[in-house]
This record gives sequence, structure tokens and C-alpha cells, in this order.
Amino acid sequence: MVLVNPNTSAATTAMMTALARRALGPALPVRGVTVTRGPRMLTEPAALRAAAPEVLAAGLRATADGGCAGLLVGAFGDPGVAALRAAVDVPVVGIGEAALREAAADGTPFGVATTTPLLAAAVSDHVSALGLADRFTGLRLTVGDVAHLSADPALLLDRLELAVLACAERDGAEAVVIGGGPLGEAAEELRSRCPVRIVAPIPAACRALTRLLRL
Repeated sequence: MVLVNPNTSAATTAMMTALARRALGPALPVRGVTVTRGPRMLTEPAALRAAAPEVLAAGLRATADGGCAGLLVGAFGDPGVAALRAAVDVPVVGIGEAALREAAADGTPFGVATTTPLLAAAVSDHVSALGLADRFTGLRLTVGDVAHLSADPALLLDRLELAVLACAERDGAEAVVIGGGPLGEAAEELRSRCPVRIVAPIPAACRALTRLLRL
């Protein structure tokens, strides 16, 4: 399986690939690839749009030799997922779609906690496009500049925890999605810190992929 990182941070690729390997185990080896061009962080709609063709190109390269069982796109906005599904013959899973569907399963009211205010409307639109708006309790944002938070893991974790608690206590969410591939490690840690069910996008996408592959 190949995990495509839609931003150009090799460190983020390594982190997300490690999380995917942990989720999938030895039965399905994971190789991480980073797009060749674009921003280091996808924090606004134009960046998501710009990432889509780069994701498509990376996915086509990854599947060209026939040795790829599936593709996982590691950005919450799922850039390039639709184009890849139309272009390749292997399963393609976006971490955003997978996490949102898992959180909303069985009619569960769910929220999203994330760090990117400029993508708030895009998240809501994605929820609606998936037919999950009736279960969506809303989105809660961390306080502070996203670049500053990303550089301080402890502060990021604290601010995300507050956003998760707001989803649960103020909005009535019974599951909370942590909205972002680069937030993968924080999502894992929040599972033990929060009283509400946390849905981490990368493991959710891995579970979706294994179902598609019938593993």
C-alpha cells in the first residue's frame, strides 16, 4: 500500500506512514511518498485545490509498476481522491472520508476538532457531500496560529483536547474526528485523554482500505 502525503513535508510523510504501518501490521506493507511540489501545510482552500493534481501524479507513479495494492491519501480534505479513483484500478481511500464515515456509523452524532479555520467551510461541505450532515454536531477549532501550534506538540495537544471537549460537552458529539493527517500523533494521544470516542483519520482510513481489500 502507498500513502501519499499531499503536502511537501517529508517529516509528516514519515509520521503518517509509521501510523499506517502500526494500524495495518505486517500483512500489508506501507510505503510513504511525498508530492514533489506544493505547500508544506494545507491550511486553506487554494492549497487543497493545488494539491489535487500533485496527488494524482504521485498516485499514478506509485501504481505504474503494478506493485501497489491500494492508495491512501493523507490529507483531511481528500485532495485528488476522486481523480485517482477514476484513473487507477486499485482501491483509493481518503483519510477525511474514512474518518467521517466511521465517526457517523450507526447514526452517531459526531463533531470535528481541527486547527485550520480557513478550511472550516470545506469540512462542512465535505460532510454534506458524504450525506452525513444530519449527524454532524459541528466543528471546533483550536485557539492560536496553526504554524505555532504545529511547532509545539504539547501545546497542540492541549488546544486540541479543549476543542474535543467543546465538541462533546457543548455540541453533544459522541464521537470526535481529529481533522488532519499531520495531527495523527496527537489524535492517538487524545484517545487516552478524552472521555469521548476519538476517531483518528489514518487508522480509520487503514480500516477502510482493509475492508476494500477484504483482508
